Amino acid sequence: MRKSAISLAALLLMTACSTAPHNHQASKTGSDEPAIAAMSLGERRNAEFRDRLSGKSLLSALKDGGFVIYFRHATTERDYADQADTNLDLQDCQSQRKLSLKGIEQAQMIGVAFAEKGIPVDEIITSDYCRAWKTANLAFGRYDRKDSRLNFLPYEEYTESQVALMKTAVMPLLTEVPTDGSNTVIVGHDDLFESATGIYPDPQGIAYVLKPDGRGSFELVANLLPDEWGQL
Repeated sequence: MRKSAISLAALLLMTACSTAPHNHQASKTGSDEPAIAAMSLGERRNAEFRDRLSGKSLLSALKDGGFVIYFRHATTERDYADQADTNLDLQDCQSQRKLSLKGIEQAQMIGVAFAEKGIPVDEIITSDYCRAWKTANLAFGRYDRKDSRLNFLPYEEYTESQVALMKTAVMPLLTEVPTDGSNTVIVGHDDLFESATGIYPDPQGIAYVLKPDGRGSFELVANLLPDEWGQL
């Protein structure tokens, strides 16, 4: 869920990645200007993100491997900050946000596209939240491990120091070079990704394709909505 504090802190933290100026999600013209003006900085960066690779070029690169593909979990029934709920229990899915029927269909659609397009996937890492590992299971039939570094801090609003803590936690996962000839899939959450990139990944189910450089940083290559994988 969106945290207003992140967008301000992320501007100071955005040193570990580069964004390219082609937005395949929407063309921002006059009628969209009021909506853009109301967005946070991270939301604007997401809306205005331009792919460096797309279509067949992106598919070819993905088949060669070397990318980290970061998914925000698929759509849930409700969008609220359950990490700040005192009743939250990461071992109890009933205490957490649940995938909606739309979210289940999104995850399955992603998995079908990866199989049909022959996109190689090695390690699949998720947060401890049920909606994350269930997204992975529905899409790929597995996840290899849960990693608490992908978890939210237990607050609805974050200070700049807390955003920095999340960035420190998640950056090693985003910058680790995948196994030769394959890709790493991460299924996590919005605020963790924004803490590292300054981009708020929206809507649920969106994925960003990152290219680690082997020197502790990465390039943001593309983003895709769930139904766009099958169009590659």
